[in-house]
Amino acid sequence: MTATLTLSRGPAVRVPGLSVRTIATTLAGLIILVLIAWVIAPSLFTSHDPYAGVPAERFAEPSAAHLFGTDQLGRDVFARVVHGTRPAVLSALLAVTIGLVAGSAIGLLAGFFGGIVDGILGRVLDIVLAIPSFLLAVIVVVSLGFQTVNAAIAVGVSSIAVFGRLIRSEVLRVKNLTFVESAYLIGGSRLSVLFAHVLPNTYRSVVALAVLQFGLAIISIAGLAFLGYGNPPPSPDWGLLVAEGKDYLYRYPWVVYLPGLVMVATVLSLNQLSTTIGKDK
Repeated sequence: MTATLTLSRGPAVRVPGLSVRTIATTLAGLIILVLIAWVIAPSLFTSHDPYAGVPAERFAEPSAAHLFGTDQLGRDVFARVVHGTRPAVLSALLAVTIGLVAGSAIGLLAGFFGGIVDGILGRVLDIVLAIPSFLLAVIVVVSLGFQTVNAAIAVGVSSIAVFGRLIRSEVLRVKNLTFVESAYLIGGSRLSVLFAHVLPNTYRSVVALAVLQFGLAIISIAGLAFLGYGNPPPSPDWGLLVAEGKDYLYRYPWVVYLPGLVMVATVLSLNQLSTTIGKDK
């Protein structure tokens, strides 16, 4: 005789705020907070000099004394990553600012005034979008000179068309809404309507793109530094760290993988925050 035990299933218990999306967003926020702390006070997180090495400690494995190990000159890799966060973040911020300001101006003019203005500026944006963004960044940085600041300007120029296209589409959506027409009826001028009503409502959609572009700017600037278009050695630029360690990758993988892991975690965190902002807007 076989006994069968049947368990009644009650209602599913859900813990508020513990969805996968919430956990991922919280983790991303914590990573970004750590990076901000590295930017503000890098000396609080490491006592090692990012430029001076100890030859006797060349290629030391990761340990309590050297969290990310040491490189070919005996320099602490973690210290170089931490001190390289500031130029990485500030240069990406400069790139996003350039793309956002210039792209906003073009997108606002094209979308709001329409007609010939939209036709001309729209074709300019199409031409810029037809050029691969990294190739355009290389062309600009070669023209300006090999420095991280110039690399940031180059990446910013390459992102103008992306911001311009989005803002133009948002302006076209907003300018025909009822509250904009009401602003005209009560005597508002075109400029006042543009800056008081249209612009604030378009920027709600641009925030998510700006956060996403911030992560892309970090990768692009690191890529330019990897190719030698950033600050020269012994600068602790993230891309330069990978470039210097690539020749020792198979024997001493930490000199490449650990700085690369920090870059990947940074970009993925920014992408997660961008997705969250885009869904919440």
